[in-house]
Amino acid sequence: MDRKWISANRLSKEYEIGVKEFVEFAVKNAKDPNRVVCPCLKCCFGKRVREDELEGHLVCNGIDQSYTCWIRHGEKKKGNINFENSSTYASTDFDTDTYEPDRVDEIAKAVEEDLRDCPKMFESLLSDAEKELYNGCTKFTRLSAILKLYNLKASNGWSDKSFTELLTLIKDMLPDDNELPSRTYEAKRILCSIGMSYERIHACPNDCILFRNEYELLKACPKCNVSRYKKKESTPAKVVWYFPIIPRFRRMYRSEEDSKHLTWHADERIRDGMFRHPADSPQWAKIDHEYPEFGIESRNLRLALSTDGMNPHGLQSISHSTWPVILVIYNLPPWLCMKRKFMMLSLLISGPKQPGNDIDVYLTPLIENLKSMWETGRK
Repeated sequence: MDRKWISANRLSKEYEIGVKEFVEFAVKNAKDPNRVVCPCLKCCFGKRVREDELEGHLVCNGIDQSYTCWIRHGEKKKGNINFENSSTYASTDFDTDTYEPDRVDEIAKAVEEDLRDCPKMFESLLSDAEKELYNGCTKFTRLSAILKLYNLKASNGWSDKSFTELLTLIKDMLPDDNELPSRTYEAKRILCSIGMSYERIHACPNDCILFRNEYELLKACPKCNVSRYKKKESTPAKVVWYFPIIPRFRRMYRSEEDSKHLTWHADERIRDGMFRHPADSPQWAKIDHEYPEFGIESRNLRLALSTDGMNPHGLQSISHSTWPVILVIYNLPPWLCMKRKFMMLSLLISGPKQPGNDIDVYLTPLIENLKSMWETGRK
């Protein structure tokens, strides 16, 4: 189908005919014809509309001219993957969270450099990526099965106990020679080698310091003299979990598709004076002006940091405040920028009290990594 109409004048007959063809195609491939994702410049894939509204939006507002492969409306992309009709594993408001084909080979290649100092770990990972789930199984390997099951666990908030029970049940259902682990602990050990690891750092109960670097061996806070531990020395009074960001960014750039998305703001963004992406803002231009060596390279990351308290105990009458710290990547196009896949959990600050103005203490490992990336990039 000819897509030249996308860049034609909206008042032209060519554009009008093209819109009608697009609407017909989108409605034909939609799961619900009354809720079709709208690619107009106003909705920007963030709203679902009826058939008549879709045509009106495209005529009045125009269409995103970079949207030449209609993957959000049923068109097949490279590899014959139909993104619209594939099974959804993580429920979201958009059709962009879809079941994707196995990328185990890509994962193995991505972590190869990180595991050069641990050849045994890499060999184990590669073995799991090639090993059939059971004799004769062509659909899943041991690693891909664990990844998909663990993705379900994370998406639906299953506890370790319930996940262990599920693994045990599935293992019993499969042939006797299957390679599926029977416990959550075993699954986590396998996944740790592909970067799903974290640092568990003890913190002062009064939010004075983190027990790391020069304070790592201390048993009490040097500022307030409060014990690092509860009654038993094996149990820390307060903990923060840090999820290293540099390996995750590195692996994003090793993915051909993800690395292309990370330069979207420079390569494919429409520049018509409208404010529809952070790259259109004066703050973005100000950074480019003040740091020209940073702004000239479109692959450099623009990040937003967000945090807020939550009560992990839900509706129970327990006063508790745990603070997740999320990084958002503004390089990405609008329809991916706020997608959960690309929102990085970098820190998890345990309660029961909120850190308040002392949150900078907990941000230290994250800031150190960000400064390291900035200084390395400027050399």
